[in-house]
Amino acid sequence: METARTATLVAAAIASGLIAGLFYAFTVAVMPGLARSSDRTTIETMQNINKAILNGWFILAYLGAPLFIAATLVLHAGDSDTRNAVPPLAAALVAYLITMIITARINIPLNNALEQAGSPEHLTDPTSTRLAYETPWTRASNWRTVLTTLTLALLAYALTLH
Repeated sequence: METARTATLVAAAIASGLIAGLFYAFTVAVMPGLARSSDRTTIETMQNINKAILNGWFILAYLGAPLFIAATLVLHAGDSDTRNAVPPLAAALVAYLITMIITARINIPLNNALEQAGSPEHLTDPTSTRLAYETPWTRASNWRTVLTTLTLALLAYALTLH
């Protein structure tokens, strides 16, 4: 059982860390870089990123993180010697699930609307399209960065308790 607890906790930390790093990269580099770009460049780049990110490696980490967190939470809760890790594991799961809600309710609908706007070269008002997307998407993504970083910190703390 100890091996399973350790393996799921390490897997949860790795998957969460990958996602936190991805969101951090958007917060500190991708979106600030695009803020310096033209409207059409920003729209085209985000449309391309939104297509490229839908791949198996992203899905594995994005969906694997909460599954590994939940599994390790259950495994730790079932053993009186490791129950002290339950509070940070539960908090990590909540923080990550909030991230997923933000993604589903804000970022994905904005990505879909941006895709439906069509090719940037054919837009009559690319500035309006960009403004409708960029500010709310970035604000939501910054929250995802905070929450996934919190998730990773809580999992690191749980590792010290493990």
